[in-house]
Amino acid sequence: MHRSDEELYRVFLAEGSEDTLRELLVRHRESLTLFLYGYVRNMEDAEELMLDAFAAAAARTSVWAGRSSFRTWLFAIGRHLALRQLKRRREAPPQVSEEAGASPELELLRAERSRQLYEALERLNPEYRQALYLIYFEDMSGDEAAKVMGRSRKQVYNLTERGKKALRAELERMGFDDAQHG
Repeated sequence: MHRSDEELYRVFLAEGSEDTLRELLVRHRESLTLFLYGYVRNMEDAEELMLDAFAAAAARTSVWAGRSSFRTWLFAIGRHLALRQLKRRREAPPQVSEEAGASPELELLRAERSRQLYEALERLNPEYRQALYLIYFEDMSGDEAAKVMGRSRKQVYNLTERGKKALRAELERMGFDDAQHG
């Protein structure tokens, strides 16, 4: 029987069951890590932030009130932690460099989800990339993506539309044949 994220988290809260927390980690670690990489641009930092987000959920330092899905809440925690880390480092939000030396782990993730698409996404404005990733790769609703990004639904819609146009142009520039069909 497949239990929802919300059911698993409620069992964890009620019983302290590490198995349910472990199952949530298995479900979300890859996608949350890749999302956080978009902020910190370093796979080790992204993995550490992913674990910190789960630790915050486990330690109940951030309270899930059920107003959003568990996943949306978890991604919002991760985003908050990433932004706090960037602020501590006094770095601006990540900008894409032409020479992004990707780790082997990121290369594996890219291979799994289409190398050309990720290369094009890497060249987009970070907010376009985040909106597209949440909507199309994580299959979040506009409302969920808005909560994660700290934006209104209308702003996320606008970022997504602009991001799709920019992605299409980037794929065409790269010579991707199906850029007209995205």
